[in-house]
Amino acid sequence: MREIVRRHLGKVVAGAAVAATATAVVVGVNLPGSEAGASGDRQANAAAAKQDAIAKDGVVEAAPEEGAKGIGSDPLTDEEIERAEKASVSGQMRSSGRDVEGDRGPQLLSTNLSEPDPTDAGAAAPRRAEVVYYDYKKDAVITKTVNLESGKVDDTTTAQNVQPPPSQEELAEGARLLIADPLGKGLKKDFKHATGKALTGPQQLQLSGMVFRKETVKRVPSDLTECGKHRCLQVVTKVKNGPWIDTRSLVVDLSTRTVGRLG
Repeated sequence: MREIVRRHLGKVVAGAAVAATATAVVVGVNLPGSEAGASGDRQANAAAAKQDAIAKDGVVEAAPEEGAKGIGSDPLTDEEIERAEKASVSGQMRSSGRDVEGDRGPQLLSTNLSEPDPTDAGAAAPRRAEVVYYDYKKDAVITKTVNLESGKVDDTTTAQNVQPPPSQEELAEGARLLIADPLGKGLKKDFKHATGKALTGPQQLQLSGMVFRKETVKRVPSDLTECGKHRCLQVVTKVKNGPWIDTRSLVVDLSTRTVGRLG
């Protein structure tokens, strides 16, 4: 399986050290950007391009309409993304896999344009999409390569102990588990302090985050030793239009639906 490049959230937070306590720390400054959830944005650059206005001779014009099919290395169009995702899920995969909430079907992580196959004949090479899923029943990453010309799956790979960046759906479920867990008491307290309102669900937060890699810490709590094999996230939370709440000392094991604390 092609190696997936990951960018990690910066660790320095001005004005606040990360404390390994059950209470979250409200941080009144912006954290560095995170790639978390970027893989689930479905060609974010292409979507942004569609929404951008083009200034010409002092007149603002709408961006050109997107076609049904891209050419060469163009980002996937919405139609190509929809077609690739529909073709990538077989009946057996849909019935046997489980998503982050435990429902039938694997969890969609990302859909991106595949790199050209070196065995293809130059300009005549078909465009392919790489659709990546996480099956929570097997704790496995499943990658489907879909030929966008034929609408068929050209290749399927399954790998364990591989952890691509999280999707927004996974971040939302991680936040939901944090809020419901006793270790999320500090998060709820700090949200209440910042907004005057009770924190009841992830929709009240702006979420980012990253996969937790146990090799990055000196001491791994016993309840987090399976991370890497299990799907574990550090969810970074922010009050919408407000401060960050530092919860990076908390780790959510989405495979077991439990929360652990570093330190």
